[in-house]
Amino acid sequence: MDKKQTFSLWYVLAAVVAMILLQEFVAPRHTQTLTYSEFKQALAAGKLDDVVITDGIATGKLRAEGLEQILPKEKLEALKRVGGEHGFATVLVNDPGLVAQLDAAKVRYGSVRQSKWLGALISWVAPALVFFGIWWFLMKRMGGGMGHGMLEIGKSKAKVYMQTETGVTFKDVAGIDEAREELMEVVEFLKNPDRYKRLGGKIPKGVLIVGAPGTGKTLLAKAVAGEAGVPFLSLSGSEFVEMFVGVGAARVRDLFEQAAAKAPCIVFIDEIDALGKARGVGLTGGHEEHEQTLNQLLAEMDGFDTNRGVIILAATNRPEVLDPALLRPGRFDRHIAVDRPDLNGRRQILEVHVKNVKLAPSVDLAMLAARTPGFAGADLANLVNEATLRAAKGGKDAVDMQDFEEALDRIVAGLEKKNRVMNPTERRFVAYHEAGHALVAEHRSNADRVTKVSIIPRGIAALGYTQQSPTEDRYLMRRSELLDRLDVLLAGRVAEQLVFDDVSTGAENDLQRATDLARHMVTHYGMSEALGLATYDARPAPLFLNGPVLPEPRTFSERTAEAIDGEVRRLLDEARERVARTLATHRAALESLAALLLEKEVVDRAMLDGLMASSVAPAQLRVAAAAQLPADGAP
Repeated sequence: MDKKQTFSLWYVLAAVVAMILLQEFVAPRHTQTLTYSEFKQALAAGKLDDVVITDGIATGKLRAEGLEQILPKEKLEALKRVGGEHGFATVLVNDPGLVAQLDAAKVRYGSVRQSKWLGALISWVAPALVFFGIWWFLMKRMGGGMGHGMLEIGKSKAKVYMQTETGVTFKDVAGIDEAREELMEVVEFLKNPDRYKRLGGKIPKGVLIVGAPGTGKTLLAKAVAGEAGVPFLSLSGSEFVEMFVGVGAARVRDLFEQAAAKAPCIVFIDEIDALGKARGVGLTGGHEEHEQTLNQLLAEMDGFDTNRGVIILAATNRPEVLDPALLRPGRFDRHIAVDRPDLNGRRQILEVHVKNVKLAPSVDLAMLAARTPGFAGADLANLVNEATLRAAKGGKDAVDMQDFEEALDRIVAGLEKKNRVMNPTERRFVAYHEAGHALVAEHRSNADRVTKVSIIPRGIAALGYTQQSPTEDRYLMRRSELLDRLDVLLAGRVAEQLVFDDVSTGAENDLQRATDLARHMVTHYGMSEALGLATYDARPAPLFLNGPVLPEPRTFSERTAEAIDGEVRRLLDEARERVARTLATHRAALESLAALLLEKEVVDRAMLDGLMASSVAPAQLRVAAAAQLPADGAP
């Protein structure tokens, strides 16, 4: 494959310079413009020759010697620098005696009638041809070279990789064992098709890989091609759609022609939702360009013979928007879901990404896997890279656990804001807020384990954070777990009210998350005795993306809406009362943890265990906390 040629303004500049040089070469050189009086004096002195009169302009040859009394100093010096005979030009006036003077001076003269239409034609056509040639050249360069010029706009833009160019096999894929096993069967189809044909089976036409962003869908497709040792045609769904009508359908046809010529091979269409979106849902009807492209794709997949050894792989993170005709058997026969990896899968993925990284003996990949729930493969790769960069920045010989800790904090909480200085009152509010979160989480059996508490500002608006990590992967949440999570979310706000008898704006995100959780318990999960087992929100949510959902008309009455609001308020009020009792009971631990945060700014798991195990008199803690008060007596 030739590398795609890039467009540059240097091409335009080169063309302009070439036109200037051509004009300079073609145009007459060393032509001196004379006034009519200078012309008459040079004629009288015998310095002119071969005079041609054309449309009121006289041109000819001018001898430079002996013109000191005729020409000004500037014109004379210019002629001397060049030397020899030079051309001249002058505008004639109404002079009836000019011919007689020419005869008297014995100067050869004549008249030429110039064709005006030819000059006009050249002046218009020549620049047009030049600029058309420049435009044609630039369009070819912008179109991608010889194979993707303006005349070949309907050609497919698929990149063809051979086995050695993909550089990916199933050894490079970890954490998604089920999906890998499914695709290993596809490799067997390509390697041994007769094994299935002799029993009357048909090779699947297409395999659709669905999953969240960063879970390894594209990596899996490349691994299939690398394992099978067949050409790999890769392109994105958006590359089929152009502003010209019919281009997308033409590219689909060309893609399948390329695939048939390179069979056996694999065709991979990434982000197929840009091409295969459900028809008839747009405002412009069923004649949109992308719908024509989709129709062509459906027709090509129907008429394609699978015995040629061509398998179509596609990937998307929005399967809910795909056209049902695209998902039926006979087109995309198999659907493979690639989920986020579990604890063991995250450890395996980390092992793959640290193969070429020099690690210190203190690095515990199992601990990192436990502290990264919900991370996809791309997130874990970014974690390893961030830790490596931080180690290199610090001049270390190996990446240690501290580098991974700092990289994880940066990814989860954001960049540390060292220049954001809080006043003493704000620091105490943040310290007690985060101490409340951590303390309540420690006294809830179903809450996630606290790994770190910090009052160092990070990200855009976070003034502190409490980091929690689950002890194991969970796929279901019980009602008791959700109630404990509500308590942890409200603990920061309740701690502020308890200690300062005042509240701040720092609990905005906590209140929003708690409200959403309580509303989901009532409207989605059927966890309200007053409303029963019904659900009251039928809006379809994306499977793998957290994007906005279009609002739909409410399907329940105003009375039910009031009951929902009452149940949400009841859940939040009960959680607040439980948290208040817990913090009042363990006030000494709250004061101790807040004081430690004010001193250290960051409290890790070991420090938290030591604090929870120690017993300090409440009176002593209150004295220590009072010493932290500002001088003006502010809370």
